[in-house]
Amino acid sequence: MYWLKRTTGFLVLAAVFSIAAVQTLSQQPSKPQPSPSPTEKEQDKVRVFTEEVRLPVVALDAYGHYDPTLQLDDILVLEDGVIQQLRSVRHIPANVLFVLDTGGESSGLGGMSKSTSLTRQVASQLVGGLPEGTSIAVMQSGNSAEMLQPWTTDKSAVFRTLKNKLISTKRSRISEAIANAGGQLKDRPEGSRHVVLITDGVDTPGGKVDREEAIRKLIAARATVHIISYTEFVRQKSDKPSSIVAGPRPPNSDPIRATDPTQPPGTTRQPSYSVRITFDPAMKRRRKAYEAEVVKSEQALKSVAEETGGRMLLPLNSEEVLAEANEVARAIGAEYVVTYRPKRPLAEATPGEYRRIEVASRRVGLSLQSRKGYVVPNVQN
Repeated sequence: MYWLKRTTGFLVLAAVFSIAAVQTLSQQPSKPQPSPSPTEKEQDKVRVFTEEVRLPVVALDAYGHYDPTLQLDDILVLEDGVIQQLRSVRHIPANVLFVLDTGGESSGLGGMSKSTSLTRQVASQLVGGLPEGTSIAVMQSGNSAEMLQPWTTDKSAVFRTLKNKLISTKRSRISEAIANAGGQLKDRPEGSRHVVLITDGVDTPGGKVDREEAIRKLIAARATVHIISYTEFVRQKSDKPSSIVAGPRPPNSDPIRATDPTQPPGTTRQPSYSVRITFDPAMKRRRKAYEAEVVKSEQALKSVAEETGGRMLLPLNSEEVLAEANEVARAIGAEYVVTYRPKRPLAEATPGEYRRIEVASRRVGLSLQSRKGYVVPNVQN
């Protein structure tokens, strides 16, 4: 019995000393621990992020309707002829930059085809048709390329901008606006970048930005470019004479009065009217030059749309323009983003390297549309 009490006493004392030791250690300042070095798995995640390609894809069923059921196994992607291993396919919120051409309307040339009020109406209708959560920005091509609306998901703010800030100007700097569009998109998530151009594509003389260089910058921005063009409006009006004037013929040029001796002087059997067509040779030359520029710009912009997976829309009248706006909004909302890690690493690319893309469907009755290639981005950014 004595032995049991003594043993119990020792155990109690040991427990007391243990608790005191723990408390003392807890009160001592802890030594700073070195930050753990990134694991191989974490480093691999960083490399995957910088190496990932995001490819916008539109899926159409056998009837030409947008297909909402696209799966990863439905898609075949080749980069420079090599089949790629795809990682994901999904919808992500779009980023849409509007580039609205309002210049040259008062010149008598561009104003014969494009209308700022119609451009405003088309852009507003298109904004209304975009999915909620879409980020939107608005740039005006007027006397200069001017950002009217920074990036926002607030559609009401965009409507106010279109109503209050979009104005007609004497000159159009559409090449400058196209060149600047790439800079506005560089910080937006890749794979969801869109540019909507509403324009006749013609620069007012005196601009300092080369059209070809501007287009190269836009293609390098890796955005899908949709173009609603006024060029067919120009063709509709190109054969109209400069001036038509109808009214009573002056008495001294009335052939009836001059040749009918049976009538008293100063009278005639019936009123005589004439139609005079007046041509302004200088205006005609400017008009021809404008029409030639329209043809050149249409060819250039069409190639941009085809290269980036967008479309060039050529409505004939204002009703068709508004209908095309709805079509562009649907196309943007239906777009998927396909991701893959290129088998030839992006880090091995030379500066400005272009890689050709082919996208095909593995499913019968399904067709896929995408860009034809991309310029390798700077992986250090």
